[in-house]
Amino acid sequence: MLRIFNSHSGVLETFAPLDPPKLGIYVCGITVYDRCHLGHARSFVAFDAIVRYLRFSGYQVNYVRNITDIDDKMIAAALQNTEPVAELAQRMIDLMDRDLHRLGLAAPDAEPRATGHIAQMIDMIERLIAAAHAYPSGGDVYFSVRSDPEYGSLSRRGLDAMQPEDPDTERRKRDPLDFALWKAEKPGEPAWDSPWGRGRPGWHIECSAMSEHHLGESFDIHGGGVDLKFPHHENEIAQSRCGSPGEFARIWMHTGPLQASDGEKMSKSLGNQTVLSDVLDAHPAEAVYLFLLGAHYRSPMEYSDALIAEAARGLRRLYGALRAAPPGGSVIDSEVERFRTVMDDDFNTAEARSVLFDLARQINRESGGAARRAADLAATLRHLGGVFGLLQADPEDFLRRSGSGSGSGARESLNEADIEALIAERTGARSEGDFARADAIRDQLAAQGVVLLDSAEGTRWERS
Repeated sequence: MLRIFNSHSGVLETFAPLDPPKLGIYVCGITVYDRCHLGHARSFVAFDAIVRYLRFSGYQVNYVRNITDIDDKMIAAALQNTEPVAELAQRMIDLMDRDLHRLGLAAPDAEPRATGHIAQMIDMIERLIAAAHAYPSGGDVYFSVRSDPEYGSLSRRGLDAMQPEDPDTERRKRDPLDFALWKAEKPGEPAWDSPWGRGRPGWHIECSAMSEHHLGESFDIHGGGVDLKFPHHENEIAQSRCGSPGEFARIWMHTGPLQASDGEKMSKSLGNQTVLSDVLDAHPAEAVYLFLLGAHYRSPMEYSDALIAEAARGLRRLYGALRAAPPGGSVIDSEVERFRTVMDDDFNTAEARSVLFDLARQINRESGGAARRAADLAATLRHLGGVFGLLQADPEDFLRRSGSGSGSGARESLNEADIEALIAERTGARSEGDFARADAIRDQLAAQGVVLLDSAEGTRWERS
């Protein structure tokens, strides 16, 4: 029985989809004014793992993750780069797609862009005006916060404790707490025609309109980073609750922040963000994904290169166990149930990851004796790793190609042909009794990060 922590209600709830086995999820993507960083990846991997597990559990998931390609940050970045907003957006989207593909994320079923849904936003704003929840003012349109008696229910903030979102436009508002649904055109900014004059949408209305268009007025899960809870998600709820008769999102899920090793949140304003492509250049992508599974999605998570390198060593242990086991084998139902139990407890990927490592330990204990048991454990390890898209490579190939800290773009001083030639020379030296030469070759390879594994079947090698 799957239970999910609902950020809106503040409690664990038994999950009951609106239309089982169909299930709709909307996750806030990124504003594409700059490169995708590791903090984005933390949230993206969390929801990728959640969607994969839901599909593993038999749900027909419609996964929607939006792209914000027009807002104040987009305009400021384009102006600084002296390029059109649309060109900046496309350039950043192409880089993001490449990075997320390298990381191994499954593509969402829909990835709507804000600029492709202007008509839906205008329609929702018109409904809000007609219902007296919004009002035009000088070419802008504002949402009347005090018209929604439930405003603040997600963030649990009282109106008296809130600060105005746009203090520079207060003169156009009836109340300083009101927020913009539509912004009047300014020189040099992208603009669209509307009933209130040319302009562009406010940030919050974008997701309300896109989620309704792709998933309907009511859907199962809305997710995003905890930094979006207020004001973005609070405002989304208010707009959708007041503009549509449906329930909007039934469950709200928020991922915890990624922190630098000194405990400080990683953010652009603090200058401590780590660009995702740089991390993927330095570490195997599968290790980065495994690292990001290592904390419960709601918890803060500490990042450092050393922690990802540790995850890379752990990944090698998992692949090493798969290599040590004999082929064949059947998935062990009791181990699958153990995995399901922890994932059904609010998607506890940290505990699910522990199940994988425990299976590897069991394989290593059994591989010297109970071959059938080891084969079954290995089949189960590969099966459960596959839920997250992990452990699907050939173990021998993976262990040869991956060093404990090297990424897919790292250079290696010896290629496979060089290594095989040296191993052949060492084998010949040993057969001729020239053990000094054989040891020298072993030492030479070890200095290049290549470990030799001798057995009755011959010599295997892997990168250390």
